[in-house]
Amino acid sequence: MPAFLDLLGVSPELLALGEPTHGEPAFLQLRNDAFMSLTAHGYLSIALESDRAAGLVADAFVQGDAAVPLERALAEGFSHGLGAAPANRDLLVRMREWNAGRPPAERLTFHGFDAPLELDNAPSPRRYLTQVCDFLGLDRSAEIDDLVGAESRWADPAAVWEPGRSVGRSSDAQALRVLADDLLTELYLRAPSRAAGWPTALVHATSAVAVLRYHAAAAAPLAQEERFVRLAAVRDALMAENLLAIRSVEAHRGPTLVFGHNTHLQRQPGTMTLAATEVSWAGAGAIIATLLADRYAVIVGSLGASPALGIEAPAASTYEGRLQQDTGIPRYVPASGIAPAERRTHDYRYFPLDRTTIEHADVVLHVPTGVDAAVLADRIVALAGVEQVVASAENGSPEAAWGDRFFFVGPDRRQPFATIVEQDVPGFDEAAQLDRPGVFRLNLDLGRDEFERLFGFPPKAFEDHRDEFDFARLDTLTPHPGYALHGFASIVMPGPQLLPEIDRLLAVAHGRAVERAARKATRKRR
Repeated sequence: MPAFLDLLGVSPELLALGEPTHGEPAFLQLRNDAFMSLTAHGYLSIALESDRAAGLVADAFVQGDAAVPLERALAEGFSHGLGAAPANRDLLVRMREWNAGRPPAERLTFHGFDAPLELDNAPSPRRYLTQVCDFLGLDRSAEIDDLVGAESRWADPAAVWEPGRSVGRSSDAQALRVLADDLLTELYLRAPSRAAGWPTALVHATSAVAVLRYHAAAAAPLAQEERFVRLAAVRDALMAENLLAIRSVEAHRGPTLVFGHNTHLQRQPGTMTLAATEVSWAGAGAIIATLLADRYAVIVGSLGASPALGIEAPAASTYEGRLQQDTGIPRYVPASGIAPAERRTHDYRYFPLDRTTIEHADVVLHVPTGVDAAVLADRIVALAGVEQVVASAENGSPEAAWGDRFFFVGPDRRQPFATIVEQDVPGFDEAAQLDRPGVFRLNLDLGRDEFERLFGFPPKAFEDHRDEFDFARLDTLTPHPGYALHGFASIVMPGPQLLPEIDRLLAVAHGRAVERAARKATRKRR
């Protein structure tokens, strides 16, 4: 059983896993591991802080729809640019693989629980209303186009902060809200005869209602601080509504894992300081906790350092500093066992732990540090006798390798025992998709014996097994796609939870390099 389930007092229907900031890859990678481990305990659905309507495309890929390739699922199945996150690619692939050969009732499903909007802008309802009309066989496109008009008047970011520029309370917007409500009624009337595709049409209809509600809130004549709070609250209310709808769909299949920012998932109201004034609003988690009570559980995320975001290690006196005093790897901690400490400075990249957040959480997931190429390089250079060479124009390296790191023991520079690369080599090494933003790969010379122990076949048999591996998957030890025949293995973007195993593999590779250097030195002395 996953460690965090043992720490929960009850078995919830909705288990929230929060991250304290967006952009630290470790939380998404740990989320993937958590969800896949939860499948053995009846969790067949996951909901992400992403547009619910867009999520229908991602779920089509997960269900094995041949009309939705991975590239489309990533481009169209997420909002807020989340399709570019490598861990989200992994999540969809792992879910699809798990589903293969299983009946629909037993498959994993993917959901978004956000509305199709950003805090400072929202689209028109045109596309959602049109999709509902297409499903119902109604031709109201001319009416919709006439009421919506130019998209630019809906998408204007300034309209969120200047009520007079918002279209949200115009006669056209009011007519569209009536139209959307009429279409919802028609959907229910047609449900007995149009069951196939009905859930998808319902999501599109509720998305139209959501953006119209948000535009109406943006048009309210409020002072700027009040407007921000109102818009944040409306968005969280829409998230809560979506989560309850998702639970209605998934209730008969088992509990759901929810992943998003702590501020959306925590039980207590969200707070922020604007113009020296602290403002507060009920987040989606506060709403859900009120309605579901102990059927809702919360794991809040906590972060030490983040190389990806430029966040330095915390002071030892803070909550985060104390949580990482005893370990360098992620861990789940009962919230009730965390003693009072200082609150870390809030700089808007990271929302730190405080007493209220801890008291309203069930468990805290603390990540001491994210892992990037520099963190791994420091770990390797700390080994005895290791020297690092970074490929550059100055040392005569080919341009395709500039920035890659090579690690040696002894004076020989022909055979590194480890490398860290951050780019593909066209025509030779492209399987890991290293040209994705922020992606890197650790390569290790493990030798024949360790290679065979890990993969179950010797290096010389690699080509017979190549198709068994997804070389672009994160956190997964695979044979090196180009140098497996020489006993090399690779890990793309290893997360902090893998650091103990990485240290073990580094010791194997380093030990081989030390022995090799010693043999060469002996031969020279002869």
